Amino acid sequence: MPTVVIIPARLNSSRLPGKVLLDICGKPMVQHVYESAKKALHVKDVYIATDSLEVKKVCESFTCNIIMTSKKHESGTDRLAEAAQDITCKNIINVQGDEPLIDPKLITLLAQMLEDEDIEMVSAMHRISTVLELKSPNAVKVTVDKNSHALYFSRSIIPYHRDGLEDLLNHHVTLPESLNFFKHIGIYGYKKEFLHKYATMEQTYLEKLEKLEQLRVLENGYKIKMIETKYIPVGVDTQEDLERVREMMQCH
Repeated sequence: MPTVVIIPARLNSSRLPGKVLLDICGKPMVQHVYESAKKALHVKDVYIATDSLEVKKVCESFTCNIIMTSKKHESGTDRLAEAAQDITCKNIINVQGDEPLIDPKLITLLAQMLEDEDIEMVSAMHRISTVLELKSPNAVKVTVDKNSHALYFSRSIIPYHRDGLEDLLNHHVTLPESLNFFKHIGIYGYKKEFLHKYATMEQTYLEKLEKLEQLRVLENGYKIKMIETKYIPVGVDTQEDLERVREMMQCH
């Protein structure tokens, strides 16, 4: 029973309309994500899940693995679960459609972790090195137990270092290596069976408070295995992000 990658690709985006189809080096953004995911090891196939006929038409130029989903889904998890219904697989990795620089090695690592029968869900994190990122509510922080299972995700600073944190935040640019703060990276791997269970869970209090869907898993008593990586995602949410990615990919 194989592992597959599913890339949700919604056309609507409030900050950057139609972003998954925006051109980067002569290709739509979602094609870069697809081609990177295809390079991952331990992955049988890559699918694109969309509710847009326009996205489907564009993606047909480079793949036939396109799954149409309902426009009524309130969350990405619901869309993913619908897309996975007709795919014969054991494990599913969710790669965001707005990360054209996604590292195939990270996808491979998640696929390998899912081969462990005891892991129902896995995600990734990287060490936070700057005070600016630590303070940003857009940088979701995660703290883990000694077995690298997530204890909590928050837009606030966690854990709170009681001694000297305010001085650190007010007078420093970089964080000392002795402090372990981690930023959550929004890539997920699931056992297919658990994904469908997750999608049927009702929204939870902390999830709605923090606007973080993964908290639903923890609030229902399940575990999320976290992998530490040096990969730093470069998502595209604004026109400035898009120009930065084009420059990083050396488009001419």
